[in-house]
Amino acid sequence: MEKQDSVQRFLELIRSSHRGKFKIYIGMSAGVGKTYRMLQEAHQLLDAGVDVCIGYVETHGRAETEALIAGLPLLPRRKIFYKGKELDEMDTQAIINLHPEIVVVDELAHTNVEGSGNPKRWQDVMQILEAGISVISAVNIQHIESLNEAVEQITGVEVRERIPDSVLATADEVVNIDLTADELIDRLKAGKVYRSDKIAAALNNFFTQDNLLQLRELALKEVAMRVGKKVENQVAEGDKALHDRILAVIDSSEKRARRVIRKTARMATHLNALFTVLYIQSDREASDRIPLARQRYLINNLDLAAELGGEIRRIHSNAPVAAIIKLCEEQKISIVCIARPEFSLFSLLKNAIDLRRLLGKLSRMNIDLFIMS
Repeated sequence: MEKQDSVQRFLELIRSSHRGKFKIYIGMSAGVGKTYRMLQEAHQLLDAGVDVCIGYVETHGRAETEALIAGLPLLPRRKIFYKGKELDEMDTQAIINLHPEIVVVDELAHTNVEGSGNPKRWQDVMQILEAGISVISAVNIQHIESLNEAVEQITGVEVRERIPDSVLATADEVVNIDLTADELIDRLKAGKVYRSDKIAAALNNFFTQDNLLQLRELALKEVAMRVGKKVENQVAEGDKALHDRILAVIDSSEKRARRVIRKTARMATHLNALFTVLYIQSDREASDRIPLARQRYLINNLDLAAELGGEIRRIHSNAPVAAIIKLCEEQKISIVCIARPEFSLFSLLKNAIDLRRLLGKLSRMNIDLFIMS
């Protein structure tokens, strides 16, 4: 009955807007049943007379999932030749041309083969939604951009395929598919997640009890937070009710700057706030003096900040504290986030003086300073 009510609510959302509606199933890992649940929902919609089709589903050879595909309209995949191999990709244009009411699209974080219309599947989904077609999709918690560092700390693996948090923010419904760690491990041992030759390696690496418990907690918290934000915005009747504006100050480093951006984006989401990412270019980092690798890191990190919904500001100044204070005044900043200073022998005195000046000025302006680990 609960599943039927969920399907009905999604249908009501679809019919109240010209842009397609977006539903995302989130799970702590592969094997929890996201694809299975999407296919169940597709059958319920089809039985209710709704024009629904399967744009792309990956069963990974799971018998229970493959059985559910029977009877559902399947769109043919697009064939792309890449490095001498014929590969299948979702045919986004065919979906738009056919224009079903709802399309099921699996593996939202998938990277498309070179030669596809968009580099990422989530971009295909945005295109489909803009065409007025509603989408039901799925993603694992480890593929959410702002959680990348947290997932790496838990599993020891940096996940390469990621979706921006802004994609989740556009979803009309976010649903957690929950299993206990023990239930998932039992499914894995029974051969319901991976082939038998992969089970032992999975149990010893990603699918450890401790990893799954922590990933489950991440998934539960993420979905609860997203649902909470939806409710807040609906209660505010269109008013974003933004109480804070956060400023993240970065340098041209790779990992330190990226970590500050991700943590600031998470904070902004929790506080329902806007955030700005500031890069201060000194004469030492002029474009003809900064190494190419650091230029590349900077461009990638600024692109990441934009993907996560931040405003980008680049300022040329040899007085970083003054530049930060000026922007805080302009944008009425309430929180400033910086990376932990790297106190080398030569920079110790300068960094300490700058940090003390910054602390003093922000304190007088009643602005909180967060030093990110």
